[in-house]
Amino acid sequence: MAPDEQQLDDLYTGPIDLAAVNASDGEGLDPETPEISYDEQRYPARPRRLRPRDHLRGSSVRRIRTDPRTANGTNPSYVEWLVRQAMLKDADVLARRLSGQPTMWRNAYARPDARRAIATTDVWFTAYPISLITRPGQSFLAALGDEELWTTFERIGITAVHTGPVKRAGGIDGWVETPSVDGHFDRISTQIDPAFGTDDEFRALCDVADAHGGSIIDDIVPGHTGKGADFRLAEMGYKDYPGIYHMIEIPPEDWSLLPEVPGGADSVNLDPETEHDLAEHGYIIGALQRVIFYTPGVKETNWSATAAVTGPDGVTRRWVYLHYFKQGQPSINWLDPTFAGMRLVIGDALHSLGELGATALRLDANGFLGVEKSAEGLPAWSEGHPLSHAANHIIAGMVRKVGGFTFQELNLTIEDIRDTGAVGADLSYDFIGRPGYHHALATGQTEFLRLALTTSLRLGVQPVQLVHGLQNHDELTYELVHWASSRSDSSFQFRGREISGSQLAEEVRADLTESLTGTADYNRVFTQNGIAGTSASLIAATRGFGHLDDISEDDIPAIRDAHLLLCAANAWQPGVFALSGWDLTGMLTVPAPEVADLIAAGDTRWIERGAHDLLDVDPEATRSAEGMPRARALYGPLPAQLEDPASFASRLAGILRLRREYGIATASQVDIPDVAHAGMLVLVHRIDDGDPHIDAPIQVTVLNFSQVPTEGTVRSERLVPGSDVVDAASGDKVGSVDDLRSFSVSLPAYGAMFLMLRPAEPVSDHPGAE
Repeated sequence: MAPDEQQLDDLYTGPIDLAAVNASDGEGLDPETPEISYDEQRYPARPRRLRPRDHLRGSSVRRIRTDPRTANGTNPSYVEWLVRQAMLKDADVLARRLSGQPTMWRNAYARPDARRAIATTDVWFTAYPISLITRPGQSFLAALGDEELWTTFERIGITAVHTGPVKRAGGIDGWVETPSVDGHFDRISTQIDPAFGTDDEFRALCDVADAHGGSIIDDIVPGHTGKGADFRLAEMGYKDYPGIYHMIEIPPEDWSLLPEVPGGADSVNLDPETEHDLAEHGYIIGALQRVIFYTPGVKETNWSATAAVTGPDGVTRRWVYLHYFKQGQPSINWLDPTFAGMRLVIGDALHSLGELGATALRLDANGFLGVEKSAEGLPAWSEGHPLSHAANHIIAGMVRKVGGFTFQELNLTIEDIRDTGAVGADLSYDFIGRPGYHHALATGQTEFLRLALTTSLRLGVQPVQLVHGLQNHDELTYELVHWASSRSDSSFQFRGREISGSQLAEEVRADLTESLTGTADYNRVFTQNGIAGTSASLIAATRGFGHLDDISEDDIPAIRDAHLLLCAANAWQPGVFALSGWDLTGMLTVPAPEVADLIAAGDTRWIERGAHDLLDVDPEATRSAEGMPRARALYGPLPAQLEDPASFASRLAGILRLRREYGIATASQVDIPDVAHAGMLVLVHRIDDGDPHIDAPIQVTVLNFSQVPTEGTVRSERLVPGSDVVDAASGDKVGSVDDLRSFSVSLPAYGAMFLMLRPAEPVSDHPGAE
């Protein structure tokens, strides 16, 4: 029989030690009941300690019904081992500790508040655990908590670290943990992965950040888990665990509908025909709106079938389960009657905020939390579903309730970002502008970028709501979901003609693919989602380099200038600005042969995740502690950069100083005017902290995405005639706003200007007067 749940609660101290379980030889399980002895008949009232030979009975052989090494539901020790490390069990324990406490009622939580979040921290360093080179023997979390690193970040203007996923991830196969299939975004535990450090090192990191005026941002994954203890218990049909997932038990009489699971595997992806057959039989809702990470022969649908699994009740089951992403990432069911999935996710969030000390959380894959059968012949409703909005409201509300904030990585339509952000996360990752500025750099023309930004404003998404990021662990996404899906049949003016949204998306994708991978052998297409590459390798491709070895020391300044242009484009507008270690050191991609085993299944993103050394702590290292190869860094480590005023890091510090000094992070964007020069972008802002009723200064960001110097005119109805136009970096007056509400500017190649409008100095009535 399975262990009693209350007994497990009383014993709960974290994951059980496997060696101790195997050595126990069944300790704690139901022993075989011995026959009553003569002494027990003769001395029924005699104290047990005085009964003859009773002291020997404790060492008698205990018999169990199965081998304690058996890794399936027939072994109570195995079930107990799984339960003790299950996320759902942790969530239940954490919930009981917090329930009814006054700390749960001290903060407003109903509505998202982007400016409150930005006031906490507005410039983020996005880390990637397996790619950071640390001191020999130093963990990733200890390296992030290094005083020297935070002193360096302060000099640059970085106020937060997003750690990336650092909790245990991957799966469990028998008694053995299996590695992550998606960069630790397939979480299986609330515990920190020992490969990255300890819970105490995470807490110490939070303390060091706080001492430097900074914050730590952790991750939760409300859309799926890995195939850890929770999923293995779900396969067994154990208690509430099947309710965590979108999984459907297929009765044995219909197992003939399911494909055979190959030897050595625990599940198999359904082909479209099987998906259709199971939908016709009423078991699943069938095809979804799209297949993310589609790869022929690997992932052709969003459904997989498990092998036969025996549960503690002796029943053998096969299931079909949903996975929006990879087969090892079963999707969480947010509307199961047990609410087990919701409990698991909320528990994970509270653990990060309350137990570890994080300030904020990233919500990964949070746009796919609801699925529903559609009308006959149509794909199931799986994107922009109201349940996603409701679930995000619950998660974000709970985080705000305990004093934190959230941001979401929601690559859907602009309306979806707007609607989810109205009730859910405080901030959203900028999937609107990022493809646009990549396209502008690739083509030297800002038309599509301006179209994306003006569309965002018109549909109600202000840039203050967004996290404007350079490179992170993912590909440079160019799915352009807004144009390719909900607006696929709408008409847009582009390059002097009228085209549909789907044609626009196709044309922009073609431009990016040709420019970034056409002749450059170091960037790769990533499935149907985008380009695998770094910011520096993207720039190198736009400058015509076919091979990484073609880039000489003399070529680096131009790449650096273009990179700083991208920094200014993201930092000199409202919202959060985020960049990574790959950006700070100017990393290029890893040569594909060095990560051949990682990209063999089609995940080309590994070429962009090269190991990097921020502080030059191990100059001789060729790999990170986790084995990622070191790629070429064009700019070098940060301490050396900060000694050189012309370096990337030093000039970035200047960009961020202006951002901080003038408070643009919480400003309002009021205009994106047309421009005469194709490579120019102009952004007009009110420095009003979101209050439209005050008399606020006007700021203008002017950028040149072309590789040649340019002159142009800035014109906007928001400009006040007679105002002086001042370059905030130098303090010099560069012009005046004329009666047509315009002024002229000159920019170098990849130039960027942060301009402030000020009332004109009064002209004296007495020339020569002091």
